[in-house]
Amino acid sequence: MATIEMKNIVKEYGDGFPAVNDISIDVADGEFLILVGPSGCGKSTLLRMIVGLEDITSGDMVIGGTKVNDLAPRDRNLSMVFQNYALYPHLTVYENIAFPLRLAKASDSEVDAKVREASKTLDLDEHLQRKPGNLSGGQRQRVAMGRAIVRDAKAFLFDEPLSNLDAKLRGQMRTEIARLQKKLGITTVYVTHDQTEAMTLGDRVAVLKRGNLQQLATPRELYEQPVNLFVAGFIGSPPMNFLPATVEGGQVTLPFGTFPLAADKAERTAGKGLLMAGIRPEHFEDVSVIDDGSVDTSRTFEAQIDVREWLGDQQYAYVPYDAEAKVQDQLRELAAESDSESLRTQLVVSLDASSTDTDDENTTLFIDTDRMHLFDPASGENLTVGL
Repeated sequence: MATIEMKNIVKEYGDGFPAVNDISIDVADGEFLILVGPSGCGKSTLLRMIVGLEDITSGDMVIGGTKVNDLAPRDRNLSMVFQNYALYPHLTVYENIAFPLRLAKASDSEVDAKVREASKTLDLDEHLQRKPGNLSGGQRQRVAMGRAIVRDAKAFLFDEPLSNLDAKLRGQMRTEIARLQKKLGITTVYVTHDQTEAMTLGDRVAVLKRGNLQQLATPRELYEQPVNLFVAGFIGSPPMNFLPATVEGGQVTLPFGTFPLAADKAERTAGKGLLMAGIRPEHFEDVSVIDDGSVDTSRTFEAQIDVREWLGDQQYAYVPYDAEAKVQDQLRELAAESDSESLRTQLVVSLDASSTDTDDENTTLFIDTDRMHLFDPASGENLTVGL
């Protein structure tokens, strides 16, 4: 195992475009770090520079205390698992896992011991004599992981390893990867565009956009304290709601009403003109299902729900609202940047499953403005982070 230090890493191609722009990240020994972002953000390029498949334009890559900028991939002792498995179709599962040990001219007894240990860890014992073409996608991915395990590498590198799997299998494999990394305690860098993988797997998550590091934090910090509009919109499913807002006199005015705002947030944002408010779907509730009599009526409003999606344990309600053109333009731009579905001028509200009002009826909703974020619409900066 080893630390990985990325010091002011830059990758420019022939046209001078910075695919990776001055990124510095220290990965601790045994840490599970996620690199996440939309397509073209530079996450796979950064991973390939760690392993040595891409040259570094400037900056230093230090692994286990040794600068490796000029070392070939085979000399860095890193194990990489690719999206497409990269297995040899003519070899058995046993020989696919054993391949790096054969290259290193390990003894037959060492090969057998390590292959069988990896096979047991990954539940592949009954498949050792089968060929990759006869395996499921999840089994082939486990074979690729087994080949990585036997190398006794300094770190594991995963490049979108679950992208080719269906949704159910991705969930199973996420659990297996998390369990394996925890068991082995090996330094791991994992690239994904799927924010669900990022939130469920990583000790820390680095969010990238157009080659620039936006925020490096734990999953909880990213979700609860996003530093800018991009991170707030990218992390979370359904995504955070964004609304035009103004703050005056300790209150925040939104398209559907004016509500009290925490004093520290009001003080920091008062008089700043049009802001962008961000609030998660779960920070609303149907007043009719809150039965403890503690509802603050100053934080309730009448909502015209046009669509409900009932999921068994919860439901999502969609509440359209009116917004001026520049707000709609900014939402479209944010959706394009985050490689997500269009962010519309509507609230997505997570409600208790027992909420039973029918569509097209007015519903009284509670909004928790204490959990609201307020962003500068020009810079995207979160003006209330940390409050």
